[in-house]
Amino acid sequence: MQKLQLLFDYHIFLISILFLVRPHYASVDFVRQPPRPIVFTPHNRPESHPQQVHVSLVGNNYMKVSWVTDEHRVPSMVDYGTTPGKYEYSATGEHTSYRYFFYSSGKIHHVTIGPLSPGTTYYYRCGGSGPEFNFRTPPATFPLEFAVAGDLGQTGWTTTTLKHINSKDYDVLLLPGDLSYADTQQPLWDSFGRLVEPHASRRPWMVTQGNHELETFPIIDPNGFKAYNTRWPMPYEQSGSKSNLYYSFDVVGTHIIMLGSYADFTPGSDQYKWLANDVAKIDRARTPWVVVIIHAPWYNSNLAHQGEGESMRVAMEEMLYNSRVDIVFAGHVHAYERFTRIYDNNADPCGPIYITIGDGGNREGLAMLYKEPKPSFSIYREASFGHGRLRILNNTHAHWSWHRNNDTTAVVADEAWFQSLTSSSSCISKIQPRVQLTKINDEL
Repeated sequence: MQKLQLLFDYHIFLISILFLVRPHYASVDFVRQPPRPIVFTPHNRPESHPQQVHVSLVGNNYMKVSWVTDEHRVPSMVDYGTTPGKYEYSATGEHTSYRYFFYSSGKIHHVTIGPLSPGTTYYYRCGGSGPEFNFRTPPATFPLEFAVAGDLGQTGWTTTTLKHINSKDYDVLLLPGDLSYADTQQPLWDSFGRLVEPHASRRPWMVTQGNHELETFPIIDPNGFKAYNTRWPMPYEQSGSKSNLYYSFDVVGTHIIMLGSYADFTPGSDQYKWLANDVAKIDRARTPWVVVIIHAPWYNSNLAHQGEGESMRVAMEEMLYNSRVDIVFAGHVHAYERFTRIYDNNADPCGPIYITIGDGGNREGLAMLYKEPKPSFSIYREASFGHGRLRILNNTHAHWSWHRNNDTTAVVADEAWFQSLTSSSSCISKIQPRVQLTKINDEL
């Protein structure tokens, strides 16, 4: 066994020399676990009962409840209230379904409920029968805590990561793409929905798409995202977007922009024009923090997916910089990395902090190899599964922590304090995004 280990270590050493990189380890004592197999979560309720229940934010003080039933006669209705078993309110919504080759989905329900009171626990029932669920709305004021996890998938590591996330309270979960890793195997979308239901039914999950949501097929489905758009609709219309692939929303003094790495982002495209309009309308007195979510990272010292976000960076980075975006989260690379504030490939005190967090538990394993030497603006990097937490305390300060997934426990391996750019006298927001907006409107 010792000889095999020596051979393995020597093999890794040769690869590292060949590519002038090395595998990144947290410490000499840390043993990184291999990928784990897919966990398929079966449906064990009656056909008329809800499954795959999840909630998302929709506008000010409203929540969308989404679920699936195998029985198509179930009404798209949610009964809800602030006392267990007593439902003072009821709302009806819409339903849909889709086909993908020989697969036919169940009845997919989406019901918007509200207005809701902030910081309040609501108990609800979907479709008039089945178990009672509950969620808590975000608070009215700071502090506010986000859980952040990308590239989740549905493996043994995913279940552990979700357990760690759930072990400590949070208000909203942000997911930078790559949800189910179904990759055209549609039953895995159902399995993923059941897996995350105990978590996504209790707190709003706000997601954007990754490459594993594409599921395109020539001629039959060239545009892709059929399952993603049908199952996980986000509040894009409320933010003036034409596509579920990019949108924005406000929550407790924070403006969140979810960008689409796999929607057209070139200058003049719908997404580009939408972003120009969106950042021009940001009121930093009302939302002093601005956070952006993408899938393919714009800055990355890992060997995996090198340069895949570069064209999007070139197209959109200046808008984010001029708008004084505070933080940009990305997924895609199956590892963790935190950068300093950057603009145009240089450290810049008025640029966003970039964080890659594509390490939720995917089936493909970790991206182990990094460039050497480490770029000066890369502060911390590690190939381990885990999740992050962004706790915004007030208008000026936030605390970030990354929790390495050590199987039974979550270990805080990296943490930092952030100061909002609007609180920096040298980084006062420019008017330039409004100039860009005027120029774009003149060209239409």
